Amino acid sequence: MSLHLGEIAPDFTAETTAGTLTFHDWKKDSWAILFSHPADFTPVCTTELGATSALKGEFDARGVKAIAVSVDSVEDHLSWAGDIGEVTGHPLNFPIIADPKKEVSIAYDMIHPGEGDTSTVRSVFIIDPNNKVRLTLTYPKSVGRNFNEILRVVDALQLTDKAPVATPVNWVPGDRVIVPPTVSTADAIAKYGDQVEVVKDYLRYIPQPKV
Repeated sequence: MSLHLGEIAPDFTAETTAGTLTFHDWKKDSWAILFSHPADFTPVCTTELGATSALKGEFDARGVKAIAVSVDSVEDHLSWAGDIGEVTGHPLNFPIIADPKKEVSIAYDMIHPGEGDTSTVRSVFIIDPNNKVRLTLTYPKSVGRNFNEILRVVDALQLTDKAPVATPVNWVPGDRVIVPPTVSTADAIAKYGDQVEVVKDYLRYIPQPKV
């Protein structure tokens, strides 16, 4: 059964390249990005895990922990890690879960039989410090993910958690933001003054607030 936004992400204990861990304990009060890859020693996955390793500094700055999962063994993960560093120039710096019994993959609905086998599709879950699922993405096995976009979503979620705003299409940090419909134009002007740009009565922009 698929997970819905706002639900608690399933907890689990598993063997990983960083030893045995229990997911909720491991992430503690951090944000987490849990993502699956179909198999070790595959080309698209090698590029994705290298890209994720390259973003470690960006994730750390936002209080985000990355963790991957596939149905392969820890031994295979560790053997493959050398290729990731060699090919991408970014050695693996986050755990990969071994899920040979598919317990994690099934709990997070990562196995799609229509894809032709029992490996995982490219699923992404952004999970907040309260262990709630805040975003889900599912890609086919043939399409590599954009981890800069995943980082952008984290920025948007963290901003909108702290300020009563919404982010418009293609927003990046520093762009103007939207006053949500739950705030009246009068209240927005009372708070932000002449910074409020009224395009329609339901579309009002303000500069990104400092939080």
